Amino acid sequence: MKSMTVYDRDFPAFRIVNDDLLARDPFELMGHLFSGEPLTGSNRMPAVDVREEDKRYLIEAELPGISEKDVKLELKNGLLELSAEKKEAREEKDKHAWIRRERRELSFRRSFALPEDADGEKIAAQFKDGLLTVELPKKAAAEPKLIQVKVA
Repeated sequence: MKSMTVYDRDFPAFRIVNDDLLARDPFELMGHLFSGEPLTGSNRMPAVDVREEDKRYLIEAELPGISEKDVKLELKNGLLELSAEKKEAREEKDKHAWIRRERRELSFRRSFALPEDADGEKIAAQFKDGLLTVELPKKAAAEPKLIQVKVA
C-alpha cells in the first residue's frame, strides 16, 4: 500500500522529525489528557481494518449498535471522513435504578488520507450487520506509450 494515514479526533497525529523519526507533540498530548474528556465511553473508536488488493482498497469498520442512518461518510480534499453519532434516549424514570451503566451516547470521527492511486469518484459503501465496508477502486494505470525512433 502506498499510504493511508489515519487521523483520529481524540489522539493527535504523529509528525515526522529528523527524517523518519515519528514523534508526538507533547503539548497536544498533555492538553488532551487534562481536557476533561473521557478517554473511553462516549468517544470510543471503532475497530478499522484497511487492506490493499490488486484493483482496490477496502476499509472495514465495526460499528456494533450503530444504525445505518447514524453513519456519515464524506470525501473532501483527498480525505475520507467516517463519523457517527448515536444519541441516548433520555427517558430515565428512576435515576437511582442503575447499578452500572456503560452504554451511553456515542460519537466518533476518523479520517483516512487516500493514496494517490485511489479513485475518489467511484467510492462505494455498504453497511450490513454492524460492519461498514468502503471500497475504493484504484485508478487505471497509464499504459506506457512506445515511440518509434526513425533513423535518418
